[in-house]
Amino acid sequence: MKILVIQQKMIGDVLVSSIICNNLRTAYQNAQIDYLVYASTTAVLEGNPSIDNIILFEEKHRQSKKELLNLGLQIRKEKYDLVIDAYSKLESWILVFLSNAKRRISYKKPGRSFLYTDNVPFEPFPKTNLGLAIERRLSLLEPLDLNIEIDPVPKLFVSEKENQEAIAIFEKHQVRKDRKTVMISLLGSEKLKTYPLEFMSKVVDYIADYADVNILFNYFPKQLEEAKTVFNACKPSTQEKIYFDLLGGDLRSFIGIVNQCDLIIGNDGGAINMAKALEKPSFIIFSPWIEKKIWATFEDGIHHLSVHLKDYHEDLFESKSEKTLKKEALSLYQEFKPEYFKDKIESFLEKNIR
Repeated sequence: MKILVIQQKMIGDVLVSSIICNNLRTAYQNAQIDYLVYASTTAVLEGNPSIDNIILFEEKHRQSKKELLNLGLQIRKEKYDLVIDAYSKLESWILVFLSNAKRRISYKKPGRSFLYTDNVPFEPFPKTNLGLAIERRLSLLEPLDLNIEIDPVPKLFVSEKENQEAIAIFEKHQVRKDRKTVMISLLGSEKLKTYPLEFMSKVVDYIADYADVNILFNYFPKQLEEAKTVFNACKPSTQEKIYFDLLGGDLRSFIGIVNQCDLIIGNDGGAINMAKALEKPSFIIFSPWIEKKIWATFEDGIHHLSVHLKDYHEDLFESKSEKTLKKEALSLYQEFKPEYFKDKIESFLEKNIR
């Protein structure tokens, strides 16, 4: 049996959709399971035994209809028995149409159900604490009636070499071994998903004041100025606990570093999703325009919890569309004061550090 799973999008999406591959592998141990993703996201799939081949969706496929067609024809040649489209946008519809697979599963959306043999309802509300991002992906497996216990947790695979390299980085920076280490998800994937920097420095102060911990910042070298802004606004007593220059050289080394941390706090995004896949407790600060019910995965109020401006100011969200909220995100962020959830951060630290 040959299976193709499609998920073009960001790192978090690709990691979460890998649960489809993991459960398919449990159900069909001898199947060939291929995964089509953006080239920039493959680091989170390394070492995953559920995936036989990674098919790259590259920039050329977005820019050129001819290249997209060539990719579709290449997929058709593979003669897949089953295609699961977790992306379900124009680019993937074309690939699914060209695939000629006997069975094609995706979400039920108006005007394109003819492309698929199985159209699964795109649920608007979560039924469990798994969160919609997980529940929707797992719903794509339902038409297959798999006779297995479904595992909903995304997984990252860190090699012994990568762990040793991360330990060496910690030693090089003389990170104190007698303290727990907190990773700060400092910046979102864009400004509209980034908690205001002056507020984030207060959050870091709360952490340092409450617990004697090592603090690491997650940022790319190109985000150095923003990271410095947060650092400089922190109290001197907080700055002493921050290992500002401790960074991974690439995504795999960052994964190794997170694996050596004890928990993560900060902006929603790939870093949080990777930490969760490494079984690290998480505290997420959501952007006002992002729906918490989708990405607040595995929330239990102890190891995984999150905060959203709507939790404190529901009046600011009344009868506003996502489009409007996105336009107002920066001004809404200014209403999302860190003191609103100081007690929640302290409670989270209490349960996961002490």
